[in-house]
Order: sequence, then C-alpha cells, then structure tokens
Amino acid sequence: MSRRRRFKGRDVHGIILLDKPSGITSNDALQQVKRIYNAAKAGHTGALDPLATGMLPICFGEATKFSQFLLDADKRYCVTARLGVRTDTSDSEGSVVSVRPVSVTESQLSLALDKFRGDILQVPSMFSALKHQGRPLYEYAREGIEIEREARPISIYSLELLDFSDDTISLEVHCSKGTYIRSLVDDLGELLGCGAHVIQLRRTQVAKYPNDKMLSLEKLNEILDECREQGIPPREKLDYYLLPMDSAVSNLPEVNISSILAAYVTQGQAVMVPHALTEGFVRMTVGPEAEFIGVGEIDEDGKVAPRRLVRIGGDMPDADDQAE
Repeated sequence: MSRRRRFKGRDVHGIILLDKPSGITSNDALQQVKRIYNAAKAGHTGALDPLATGMLPICFGEATKFSQFLLDADKRYCVTARLGVRTDTSDSEGSVVSVRPVSVTESQLSLALDKFRGDILQVPSMFSALKHQGRPLYEYAREGIEIEREARPISIYSLELLDFSDDTISLEVHCSKGTYIRSLVDDLGELLGCGAHVIQLRRTQVAKYPNDKMLSLEKLNEILDECREQGIPPREKLDYYLLPMDSAVSNLPEVNISSILAAYVTQGQAVMVPHALTEGFVRMTVGPEAEFIGVGEIDEDGKVAPRRLVRIGGDMPDADDQAE
C-alpha cells in the first residue's frame, strides 16, 4: 500500500492578530488559521482559555522565532466576574465548590482591589497550562491530583473597576507576563469573603498591537471564500493582513549595521557596532532600507551577538545553531 504524501503547505512569514472566539481552545484556533493560510509553520503566542475571547497573535514561518518576545509582553484584559460563587477552575466552566452570601460595598471592593495593584505574588491555578514533570497542571487537576505550586512575582500595572451591580463586577487589567486573570479573580473573591469566578474574559491587547487590527475566524473564512469564488490565489488577499515579523520585537532598540557586518552576523559571529547599547536584546537591521535580519544581544565584550536570525529562502543560517 502506498504512503500518503504529507502536504507541507506554503512558506508564509508574518503575524496575524486573531480575535479568538469563545468555546474553542487556542490550539484549535491556531489550526484553523493555519489551514486558512495553507501555512507550513505556525504557532500562537500565549494561550487563551476556551472561555476567553480576544487577541491571539499567530506567528507564521520565521516569525515563530520571535514569539517568545510576545509571550513575555504585557497584556490587557477586560474581565467580568460573579461574586458569591467559587468554582474549582475559577471560571464558569468549572464545578461549584462554595456558595456564600454577597454583602460587599463599592468602598470595600475598591479597598480590596488596591491590594492587587503593583508588584504582587500569585499562586497559579491548578487548571493552568504550567507544567509539572512534563505534564500541564490541568491534567493533574482533572485527575483530582493537587500539585503544590510556588507563588510567582507578577505586576499589575493598572486594575480599574468598570462596573459593579448586584453580584457582578467588571474590571480592566493591565498586567505583566505570567498573570492568571482567573487566579486574580479567585483571590479577590476570597479577600472579599464571598468567593468569585470569571464569567467573561477578553484580551484586548498584547504588547503594543492595536486591537482594531484583529480579524475573526469568520472574516478570514469569508476572505478565503471570496478568493475561491473569484478564482484567485487566497494569498493575494489574505497576506495583506499579515503584520511584519519584526513587529513582535518593535519595543527593542534598533541596531542598524552595514551589509559588510551583516555578512559576519549571518554566519553567527558577534560584531562591534559603534554607539550600540551596553546590554540587552536589540533589533538588528541592515543598511539604509533598515531590512530586519533578526534579534541580537550585547555580549560581555560589548559586541552584538546574533540570537535569532531570519532565514528565508535558505540564504541565512539558523542562529539557534550557530550563535547559542
């Protein structure tokens, strides 16, 4: 019996800002977008719970090399929580573990919220994707196994009350990487003495990406169908919505180098650049056109060492192998 030939898809390089719908996992959303773009390689940057909606940056091709910078970026959320009911998952998809009366005033709520602003410690939920001995915590939780978790430092840059009516509150949160909004709501409910869980969650921003650039799965499928009806390659319309791969590292300071120095960098060699920073990651560009070639890091000798290099068309080596 002959083997079925594996279809690899096309080379696509860039980032799409998906407006993830509720009711599916982030990986399900990723696979749908990957099929729509017929992309050979894709990955998302920070999972959203099935309940959650909103911004899910999906990186294609060489852009996946820079996804870690989006994982590490600040995020913004709008969350609605119900007071008086605590669940094992800290959201409405879990089982109720306690029901308590709600007698919270707006003044008490404001004082409680203030406890969560700034640099705090947070214990991740057992229903998070954090791994213990190679397995995500949520797998242990579903088996009824409780794993001891250490509190981790996070930063809540802003935490604003948008609405408070009866037993429902709505909050806007601007936070650092590693923040679990479900855990934040659960901790708030325990501080208030009544318990709480998330009933709606929407991520409105990742890094500095504008939310008006988000596209829904429905919109992407609509574009795909239009292309098929018109008999044109889908990439002619779909690729218009791709953001450049260096948008994932737009917050990094730029180091512009000559094509001569770039030849050394693309071979995995560190180079001395006049007036470069003294430390940290930098976004490397070449020549007056400022062509993006990857991310470097200032080493202990003050040179720019390549860390992640763009490799398109096989004309550049993989910096992961040569520079690290």
